[in-house]
Amino acid sequence: MDDNGIEVGSYTDNLIGTLLAIFGNVLVSISLTIQKYSHVKLAGTKDHRAFYRTKTWWSGFVFTCLGELANFVSYAFAPLAIVAPLNAVSVLTSSILGFIFLRERLKPKDFAKQFGLVFLGYIFVIGGAYLLVSFGPNSHEKLIAANIVKHLVGWPVLLYLLLEIITFCLLLYFYKRRKANYLVIILLLVALLGSVTVLTVKAVSGMLVLTIEGTMQLNYPIFSVMFVCMVASAIFQAGFLSQACKLHDSSLVASVNYIFSTIFAVLAGAVFYLEFNKEDILHICMFLLGCVKNLCLSVPLSGVPTIHDKGLVIQPDYSGSFSYGTLVNNNGVTPAPLPVHLETPPLGPRSSDASQGHPGIKRD
Repeated sequence: MDDNGIEVGSYTDNLIGTLLAIFGNVLVSISLTIQKYSHVKLAGTKDHRAFYRTKTWWSGFVFTCLGELANFVSYAFAPLAIVAPLNAVSVLTSSILGFIFLRERLKPKDFAKQFGLVFLGYIFVIGGAYLLVSFGPNSHEKLIAANIVKHLVGWPVLLYLLLEIITFCLLLYFYKRRKANYLVIILLLVALLGSVTVLTVKAVSGMLVLTIEGTMQLNYPIFSVMFVCMVASAIFQAGFLSQACKLHDSSLVASVNYIFSTIFAVLAGAVFYLEFNKEDILHICMFLLGCVKNLCLSVPLSGVPTIHDKGLVIQPDYSGSFSYGTLVNNNGVTPAPLPVHLETPPLGPRSSDASQGHPGIKRD
């Protein structure tokens, strides 16, 4: 208990939450690599099955569920300021797996020249993660319903939510009415929704863990409110993120989204859960330095190699857009369009008739 009678978490709780977050992010990156491998494997064979009918894809999906479950539980033990920036571990693991499964072979000199900045990003991630864990908030409240309600009705949280709602409405107006499909606007919408998501996830996860430990929290109305807000914000966040992936390069989306989401998640944790109230200036500055190091990875790691088939769309979805069911060239290379006379080649016995109907087509 602290001076106000509020029960706080221990160093052991922070360590458990940190390890769960790292473990969960590693599992998620491995699962995405496995699922992407299933797409590539199907595209390289004459197997016309959909990707969701393969054992490889489903094994990756199981890893995704386990990783997200570990991330969900980690919010109950560690502060948001520590858990949110550790998403960089997923980016780092995905990058390393990309190098392992990279098909092309480069000379050492060319490899160092092309991916030197990527390894610089690795150093930033490792150093930043160390600073985050070492100098992050050392304690956090046990998330009983009374503590959550107390924070929710406080004027800092109400002011923060009011500013967030106003900003969200303005961005949504420009996005919907003015057709401003800029990446920054879409990902700011994602980050604003993401801050609500992480706040509610931490509350729901904390109350569920306390309930499992024997202190019933599920019968309080605040649990239902937080659960509904968590589901709704996550759904709308996924929708905006999908739109960003359709309109912009996926590697750029991942990098900018990580920056915005981390900033807003840390800010939300500081305002709502008062995670930095008992920290001194030195710890806050070192923590911010760790955040800057992790955010710097978005620039060098934007050229991370991934498993893809140069310029070819693999396992396309039925909407014709670049979504999860496709593999795109994340290096930003636009696939070259096919010649006009090769886009719809004549089939069967109608080929001669089609050529007669179109004098511009030369017959062999």
